[in-house]
Parts: sequence; C-alpha cells; structure tokens
Amino acid sequence: MSALTYVRPDGVDEAIALVSADAGAAFLAGGTTQLDLLLKDGVIENSTLVDIGRLPLTGTSLLDGAVLRIGALTTMADLAEDPVVRERLPFVREALLAGASIQLRNMATIGGNLLQRTRCRYFRDRTVAACNKRRPGTGCAAVIGPARMHAILGADQNCIALHASDLCVPLVALDAEVRVQGPGGERTVPLTDFYVLPGRSPDVEHVLGHGEMITHVDVPLPPATSRSRYLKVRDRASYEFALASAAAALVVEDGTIAEARLALGGVGTVPWRAGEAEEMLRGVPATTAMFRAAARAALRDPYTLPGTAFKVELAQRTLVRVLEDLAEAAS
Repeated sequence: MSALTYVRPDGVDEAIALVSADAGAAFLAGGTTQLDLLLKDGVIENSTLVDIGRLPLTGTSLLDGAVLRIGALTTMADLAEDPVVRERLPFVREALLAGASIQLRNMATIGGNLLQRTRCRYFRDRTVAACNKRRPGTGCAAVIGPARMHAILGADQNCIALHASDLCVPLVALDAEVRVQGPGGERTVPLTDFYVLPGRSPDVEHVLGHGEMITHVDVPLPPATSRSRYLKVRDRASYEFALASAAAALVVEDGTIAEARLALGGVGTVPWRAGEAEEMLRGVPATTAMFRAAARAALRDPYTLPGTAFKVELAQRTLVRVLEDLAEAAS
C-alpha cells in the first residue's frame, strides 16, 4: 500500500494552495466515491488528500428572490429538505432522493455529485487494459463488450462511459452555474459548459484545472407557475443507477406550452440538455403527439451498440411520460 498524506486546511485559500502546489494532491469532501476509487479499486492515484469537508461552504441562500445559491459542501440529504427546493424545485428534490442511498445522501456533497466519476465497469476494473478514460490511447473495451449501462448520446468509438448523476439532470435543464475558485482567482461556468464530451480525450471530463474547487452552485428559479418532475427508470427501486431518466419543467397556459426545460440522464456521456426538443415545444399545444415528436428530437443521432440500442425507445418513452404527467397536472 502506498503512503498517503492527509491534510485538513483551515480555509478555502489554504486548501487551494495545498492542492495547487502538489501534482499528486486532491480535494476530499464526502469521499463516498473517491475513496473507493483510490483505496479499494486503485483506479485513481493521489499521494495527498486535502480534506475540505469542514470548510464553511454549506447551506443555501436566496439571491434577489431569483437564484438559489448552494454551498458545494451541502449534503444531498440537506439540500433535499431545503424549503426553497421543496417549493420551487420539486424535480431537483426528486432527483436528489432518487440517487444513491439514505446513508450516502447523508455524506455525499453537491460539489462531489457534480464531479463524480463514471460507473463504467471497464473504467473501474484495472484488469481491463482498454480504457481511454483510465489509460488514454488504449481503446474502449465497452464498445466490444457488454454495455447495457452505457451512453448513447455524446458517445463514439473512443468512449461510451455514462455520466451517472441524477442531480445534474434537472440542474442542467435550469441553466445552473458553477462557481469555481482556484489559484487564478474566481470564475463562473455554466453547467452546460462544465462537462467535456469524450471525443479524442475521454480522460478529460470537465473544465476544472488542478487546484480549482467548486465553492457554490447557483440555480435560477423557474417561474412560480411552472410544474416540474424527474423520472428515473432503473432495474430496482433503490440504490441503482438510471437506465434512462428525464427532467422536465413546463409552464402551460390555456393548454399551450409557454416554457419548457428538458434534460436526460442515463443516456449521455454528460448530463444531456435537450435543447432542440425544448424549442419544438414552446408555443405549441401540450399534446402527446407533440411530446413524442420532441422526444424523437431529443434522441436524434444516437451512438448505439447491441447492448444499448434499447435505450433510444426507453428514453423517449420516459420523456413522454414526464411531459404527459406535467400537462395533466396543469390542466
């Protein structure tokens, strides 16, 4: 077993300085996945862990009554009970409660959820040589092996690893922004730009540089008249990742869709914003025919393999069901 240094800084600036100065250092928050990958699976290699779990980056605040600011170290469980989330962001709460288990939600942080690594079995198994995400340039074993839990959007022959987060699906639909602090100062990144498609560099998953940390997530609140829902289709009702999921928020006025926000999970290499489908639904009647057309647009040009082809129809049906439920509730 390799030696591992553990450090607990007193502030954000100290934490950033410690990680920035050491190429082998990494931030540690809830650690619900990171410690598995480091200590059990040996998939990631760090010589130093900088524990930020006790820094003052928890809780929420409401900015100008329009944006919910979430501290990156807020736990999933605490955010699910936040009164603003309960009242104005029900599909965020549904996504939080659909993820992981009660025990993990009490430990896992919001920042950690955004940065969680893929659950791809080939990435997490060091005996598998071909994994472009773990060992760039070696290929993708999932393309030729069993791949039922893999991605069909944003994927290609270089990588079909799935982004597993439930929470990120409604957040990307809401145009959430990630506030980042690092050795170069502070910056804000839209969540839609935060993740990087695999392309030729599947090992690069997001835009954070070494030593940069997420401090907050800003979530614009939808109109008070909107209704939202998150639906997760999985093999069992608890502690299971999505085969397909959909997050939708609609404003329906006199049977016509005034505003639509849509995103998909369980099918993308990144949380998948269904922008084309949103455009199709704005200003049209809230009918099943329109929902089906939008769902087809949302799943346009998938990259499928024999093990993942079923996800196209499954994701379409999941999105249509969410939209039908919201339209019925608005009528």
